[in-house]
Amino acid sequence: MSSIRLTEYSHGAGCGCKLSPEVLKQLVTAVPDHERFTDLLVGNQSADDAAVVKINDTQAVVSTTDFFMPIVDDPRDFGRIAATNAISDIYAMGATPIMAIAIFGWPIDKLDASIGKLVLDGGREVCHALGFPLAGGHSIDCPEPIFGLSVTGIIEIDRIKRNNTARVGDRLFLTKPIGIGIVTTAQKRGHVTDSDIQDAISAMTSPNVFGKYAAGLDYVNAMTDVTGFGLAGHAAEFARGAGVGIELNMNNVPLLNGVNHYQSLGCIPGGALRNEESLGSQLLGGTSLQRQIACDPQTSGGLLLSVAPEGIKALESLAQEHSVTLIEVGCVTQGANVTLV
Repeated sequence: MSSIRLTEYSHGAGCGCKLSPEVLKQLVTAVPDHERFTDLLVGNQSADDAAVVKINDTQAVVSTTDFFMPIVDDPRDFGRIAATNAISDIYAMGATPIMAIAIFGWPIDKLDASIGKLVLDGGREVCHALGFPLAGGHSIDCPEPIFGLSVTGIIEIDRIKRNNTARVGDRLFLTKPIGIGIVTTAQKRGHVTDSDIQDAISAMTSPNVFGKYAAGLDYVNAMTDVTGFGLAGHAAEFARGAGVGIELNMNNVPLLNGVNHYQSLGCIPGGALRNEESLGSQLLGGTSLQRQIACDPQTSGGLLLSVAPEGIKALESLAQEHSVTLIEVGCVTQGANVTLV
């Protein structure tokens, strides 16, 4: 089983498989479903992390789905990463997951079903550890391995956190280091060390449970998770959604071990280039190396929180209580751009 390299069976990796924002704009128009369905509190009009539907005066159901091709070689790790990544969208809204359904595609003529079972076992392990069932799913025969989840959560309406509600003067905090796309590209090219890929796997399998606790703080004005569009891309969603500018201090942005080294070897994923191209003139400043890192597609990345200055101490105290590392990486400004400094 150790000889299996799942990444050899996929043309993309993790959230780097995402279609670019420009292509998505062509595919998904902002259909005003919220005008027809008044209980739809969050739909696709704001590029948020999950959909939210009101079920009574105080509660709402949160729903999301996420799946991708292998980003690591080990089947169980692939399952754990894909599950953690999908569940993250629920936490990024401030909600609590209550059930998941598996989405599974497998090249049965190339890879034995027993290997696929390890992927599912990894996903189930994550769900159970977080206190809810992997209750079913759907599978297809597929040219490349695919795994992910459709996840349902629940939330008190007054705790919903959006990605379009950042305010000028807010400070930005990140809960995980970035560089996943660069490190996993190095793995695919045979350059990565065992310790560096294990550090990356540890980051990708660390759930963003902190989101449901941060939702209880009124001073957290906006929240999202950093995934396939990279730190700059998800910061740009903050900017577009709220009509604000974002300033990212790249010297403060935490990086996974080895990122700068692998970057020097040219291990830049195609998704980073697509992300930078999609941002176009909205992305200002920074060196070419900083832009690569800011646009590097993350898989199961950390939370990005936009916090009013008067709430920072409360947030830091909450993070310490839950053993979460908070790194201040920027601020919200006037304007409409993402500026790297």
